[in-house]
Amino acid sequence: MPVQTLDISPVGRVEGDLDVRVEIEDGVVTNAWTHAELFRGFEVILKGKDPQAGLIVTPRICGICGASHLTCASWALDTAWGTEVPRNAILARNLGQIVESIQSIPRYFYGLFAIDLTHKKYQHSPFYEEASRRFTAFTGKHYELGVTISAKPVEVYALFGGQWPHSSYMVPGGVMCAPTLTDVTRAWAILDYFRRNWLEPVWLGCSLERYEQIQTYDDFMAWIDEKPEHANSDLGFYWRMGLDIGLDTYGVGCGRYVTWGYLPHEDRYQKPTIAGRNSAVIMKSGVYDSFSDSHTLMEHGFARENTTHSWYDEGGADVHPFDRTTNPIPKNDKDFDGSYSWASAVRHQELGRLEAGPLARQLVAGGKHGEGWQHYDGFILDAFKSMGGASIHLRQLARVHEIVKLYREAERCLREFKLSDPWYIKPTEKDGQGWGATEASRGSLCHWVEIEAGKIKNYQVIAPSTWNIGPRDGMGALGPIETALVGTPVVDPTDPVEVGHVARSFDSCLVCTVHAHDAKTGEELARFRTA
Repeated sequence: MPVQTLDISPVGRVEGDLDVRVEIEDGVVTNAWTHAELFRGFEVILKGKDPQAGLIVTPRICGICGASHLTCASWALDTAWGTEVPRNAILARNLGQIVESIQSIPRYFYGLFAIDLTHKKYQHSPFYEEASRRFTAFTGKHYELGVTISAKPVEVYALFGGQWPHSSYMVPGGVMCAPTLTDVTRAWAILDYFRRNWLEPVWLGCSLERYEQIQTYDDFMAWIDEKPEHANSDLGFYWRMGLDIGLDTYGVGCGRYVTWGYLPHEDRYQKPTIAGRNSAVIMKSGVYDSFSDSHTLMEHGFARENTTHSWYDEGGADVHPFDRTTNPIPKNDKDFDGSYSWASAVRHQELGRLEAGPLARQLVAGGKHGEGWQHYDGFILDAFKSMGGASIHLRQLARVHEIVKLYREAERCLREFKLSDPWYIKPTEKDGQGWGATEASRGSLCHWVEIEAGKIKNYQVIAPSTWNIGPRDGMGALGPIETALVGTPVVDPTDPVEVGHVARSFDSCLVCTVHAHDAKTGEELARFRTA
């Protein structure tokens, strides 16, 4: 059969700036291009501004993970200015990011991914009728509950940050809040409500304590079969249906995974430096290379950006963000042999393209590298090996598995507050370079800032989607989603739901209406919603 080219625009839900082109031969994707269609320009906006402008501007980069950007912006200035950050402030920053991530997990699963389980392609699955009852957009019983309950955790954020989203309560030297015992008590009550009304009865079908006993993939499968409540929980039901419809059989990706690590420890990072961060975060940084089955630490100096296939006039060299100046090209055309995206191609200077996201975090969590006190969890790494590598299905499990450990860490933050201790230590502003990093729900996020003459000389952001949806790099290597798309089976080219599965498994959270066009004839093959 001849090669068929499909342009899918847009491919995600919520935001509409990711397009995908795929070539299909004999029902399988043989080539792919991911192209970001929207230029934001935050790096350009911040140039010449007051250094603290990043605290206000960068949380607006994203309406659902602004706390992660605020975290990065704060730590970047802390390292540039050599501040001291009191332990209460570190806990309060961590808590804000944790509860924002907790809200993102059910919102993503029900609102962006599980909708696809009700697609007509799966109507012959024995799970289809129940999936439609639970997950149909807007009317599904668990869809409605999951999306609604996701609003509860960020009420905790609002208690400490004043509002959600777009709070700026994190500042160099600490936080701009001094919670009372009443605030902490209310936060406990909100978390408990979330646990008792959704997390345990609906999502897990068991207590957190029982779920935490799962250490391996065999443990997980035994847990599903242990009780009907486990098998029929949303997690158990999703896992069984995903195996039935083959979500574990495609969407592999590039095989190397990155996390910056996150949640600085309140007693180990009070005088933050770039060099000292890796040994001070609770969730450790690292790169997992599945080809050599090895773990190494991730340093910011390994990051490189390449704009060979991007709409920037910056040359074709691999450049560290401290050395990059964002120079967009106006009135550009899409050229799949040349430049075709507003995203840059992010690389590890030695290992090449890396996948970011929850799967990457959990694979790194299974490594024995880092400090002995740092978090270790071998479950997802064991599942990765037991299942023969990455897949759409495993990315979802890694994402939702994380919610229990984040919930526990939120509890720990609330226990560790010492309300009469300081929350802020005024810093001394100075010129210099700073770097702040964390893990947003969707993956590795970091900010680089250079301050000169009291103003921002350069500001660079590498977001999770930059890692994952970046175009080909200077060596022609495909980006992580492009690589994951290759090999995807497409049953019906007029309704390529499988392409959506792969892209959405990376949480490329873009809008839900998909248009498919034949690139040669220009004919619209279908216009549909993949719900």
